[in-house]
Amino acid sequence: MERGFDIVKAGHIEFLVTDLKEAKEFYVRTLGFVVTEEDRSHVYLRGLEDRVHHSLALTKSDTAGVGHFAFRVSDEAGLKAIEKLAKSKGGTAKWVEAGQEKGQGKALLVEDQFGFPVEFYSRMAKEEWMLQKFQDHRGAKVMRLDHFNIMLPDAAAAYDWYVDDLGFGCTEVTETEGAKPDLWAAWLRRKHTCHDIALTTGTGPRVHHAGFTVPDRSSILDAADILAASGYLKNMERGPGRHGVSNAFFLYLRDPDGNRIELYTGDYISADPDWVPIRWKLNDSQRQTFWGAPTPRSWFDEAMLVKSSKGGGFAATSAPKIKDRPDYLLSTK
Repeated sequence: MERGFDIVKAGHIEFLVTDLKEAKEFYVRTLGFVVTEEDRSHVYLRGLEDRVHHSLALTKSDTAGVGHFAFRVSDEAGLKAIEKLAKSKGGTAKWVEAGQEKGQGKALLVEDQFGFPVEFYSRMAKEEWMLQKFQDHRGAKVMRLDHFNIMLPDAAAAYDWYVDDLGFGCTEVTETEGAKPDLWAAWLRRKHTCHDIALTTGTGPRVHHAGFTVPDRSSILDAADILAASGYLKNMERGPGRHGVSNAFFLYLRDPDGNRIELYTGDYISADPDWVPIRWKLNDSQRQTFWGAPTPRSWFDEAMLVKSSKGGGFAATSAPKIKDRPDYLLSTK
């Protein structure tokens, strides 16, 4: 199928924070993100493996949440095709001129038909590669952005949008029980890993988390020690553990405003053209945590609101169409 554009990978995400100084302390001093640029309202961060301006932007706001998340495309010319496609599906689109977002070229900000603010861009300013500046590695030694996880009432409709229209491939799915199962969640990718975005059934539009790659399991364990010793014990929400889906080793964190990130390592390559999606049943507890450890209720119920282009507030949310909840979650006390 000729689309006229090529999405390369998950590019960056903007977190809204109420206290920039406090957020910077958490992300930079404790977790080890690199500061590229900052002003009174923004801090632009990158990982040690990033060669561009930022993969995480922190923006001062009265209320926490997500300003937008973004995908990089191979060529700026493809943005016009995305604009046309987004509008044909009921979304809106506006142009972000070069330099309007620091370090970035011309971009297209779409509010898609599901209410998510999604930016598409092709150019970003080059920055120093810190991978072998080992003397400057600290905290979790965050390497790069890996993926987004979003929650919305109709994961099946979003699956069609991302796979059929935007050209994502599917690596894994979760489906409900019964003879005619419904799609509950899907892990979709453009780069050749497990995923660039995960779609999850739930109240939405909301962003569940942004996942950042770290070098190895030891980095996650070291980060947990550093967080606990630095007064961030309650910010560690879930893990360390291993997922069934993705096979990755993980630790979920909440920043001082409650925004959620995942430290993530150890997934797989999915480059084979005949890849068959791995299928999980909703009530298989090993899909969430391969070792079978229970997941806190907050991880299922809480997520980040997303900024709306309508009125400058947050997008209104609605409950999922599928009413099933995992048996192992319902039995959690």
